[in-house]
Formats: sequence, structure tokens, C-alpha cells
Amino acid sequence: MTAPTEQRTAAQRPAVTVTPAAVTVPRRGLRAWATRGHLVAAGLITLAFVSPIYLTLVNAFKSQDQIIRNPAAPPAPPTLGNLTDALSRPDRIIEIGLSNSAVTVIASVLLIIPLGSAFSFWLSRRSARFRGIVLAGFAAGLMIPPAVVLLPTIRILTFLHLDHTYPGLILANVGGGYLSFAVFVYSGFLRSVPAEVIEAATVDGAGSLRIWWTIVMPLLRPATATVTIFLSLWIWNDFMNPQFILGPLKGQTITTGIYLSVGQYSTNYAQLFGVMLLAAVIPVASYLTLQKQFIAGLTSGAGK
Repeated sequence: MTAPTEQRTAAQRPAVTVTPAAVTVPRRGLRAWATRGHLVAAGLITLAFVSPIYLTLVNAFKSQDQIIRNPAAPPAPPTLGNLTDALSRPDRIIEIGLSNSAVTVIASVLLIIPLGSAFSFWLSRRSARFRGIVLAGFAAGLMIPPAVVLLPTIRILTFLHLDHTYPGLILANVGGGYLSFAVFVYSGFLRSVPAEVIEAATVDGAGSLRIWWTIVMPLLRPATATVTIFLSLWIWNDFMNPQFILGPLKGQTITTGIYLSVGQYSTNYAQLFGVMLLAAVIPVASYLTLQKQFIAGLTSGAGK
């Protein structure tokens, strides 16, 4: 009884057709267009960044007539007259501007690096809550635009009788967002320093200052190179602080010197491009010198 009944029940059941799972066919055409779109966008972005460098290079070796006729064309024939004219200006804008910018950058960086690294080391040994509150305060130094705090900075320097002086400009660089950037970079790298190393040095009798200088600073060499390159470029290219803190009559950096090279009614573009090319020599040479440490700093920071 049971077997025939089961057979009839099985026979009455509808046949179930098993269909293979739907296979998603890749849209090769869409992917090809997406890839082409990415390549075009990357090419346009690269062109936007490279075009000013290209125009500076080619126009620094062209005459005034060639620049006015076609600024994007290569020099035919190239000339070194723009560089010699820029170096032989009676106001010595290249010599004075480069020396003043170099002194400002070196002095500012030499103050920011030890202050930022020492404060970050001290901050790393505090509680997480206190460290978060302090870093939030330093974040304000990065988020507030420099133009907003420029007038209070000038008033403070005037009260200290440091307005229109290079020490005032250097202190303005140290007390601005540059120190905040250094603290953030060093604080991130100090998280990778093993606490056992600091504890072992403390047990051996080393003080905080000695631990910071002999143990922590060598470990922070990639971070120091990263901070040095970024701060040097930012301070070198800064225009607003030198223009308003120093003033046009008390001194000039290379950026304010380039601004003074632009005439009110007519401009010698050939000489101006020569000044711009000479102004970029020192930053490019410094970057190439610290390139290995800079790449190591970025890679090391990305892996933490």
C-alpha cells in the first residue's frame, strides 16, 4: 500500500526544472568607456598641473616678442638673456629675495621642528583624553584661514615692537598653522614608537630631554624630512605674511620680489619668467635632496 501510494504521489508532483544560475555578463563596452574616461580625466588633471611648469620653462628662454606672439611655443632659438637680465637688475631682486627667503625658511623650520617634535613627545605620554583635547585645539590652527588671524598677528607684533622685522615674520610663521601641522605629523609617527623603548631608557636613568634627543628624534627622521619639505615649500611660497608683516619698504622675499616685477602699465614678461625660474631653483634642489626621506615618511605614515 505504501509503495504504490508514494509512486503515485511522486508521479503527480510537477517536474521541477533546474535552471543554471544567471551568469552576469560583464559589460565590456561600459568598462572600456569608464577606463577611457578615467584616462582622459587623469590626463586633463596632469595637464593642469604641468602646464604652468611648462610655460615657465619655455618662456624663461624666449624673447619678449616670442612670448607675446605664442606663449606655448618652444623657444626658437633659446636665449639666456632673461636669466642674465634678472641677475643684473639694479634692485638686486634675485640676490636679496633669495637670501631673505632662505634665511626666513631656515630659521622658521629650525624653530618649528624641535618645538613640534618635543611637544608631540610630551603629548604622547599624556592620557588619551587630554591628548585629544590638545590636538583639537591645534586643529583650529589648520582650519582657520591665515587671512583671518593676520590682523591680530600684526597687532601682537606691533605691541612687541617686532612689526616690519624678520624676527617678527619668523615668529609669525612659528606661531601659525605651521606648528600645528608639525605637531599632527609627529604625533602620528610617535604612535609607532614602542613604549618599551621609552620605559627601558627611563629605567636606565635617562631624562625626558635626553630620551627625546637621543632616542626619539632619530626614529622620527622620515617624519622630520616630511615636515621639513612641506613647511619649507609653504613658507617659501608665502606671499601674504611677508607682504603685510614686513611691508614693501622694510624688506622682501622672493615672492614679494616677483610681485614687484609686475609693472602697473607694462611688464617685461621675458625678465619676469627668468625671475620665476631662478626663484624655483632652490625649492626644487631641496626637494631632490630630501626625496628619499620624504617618500619614506609618506610610506611609513600610510602603513601605521
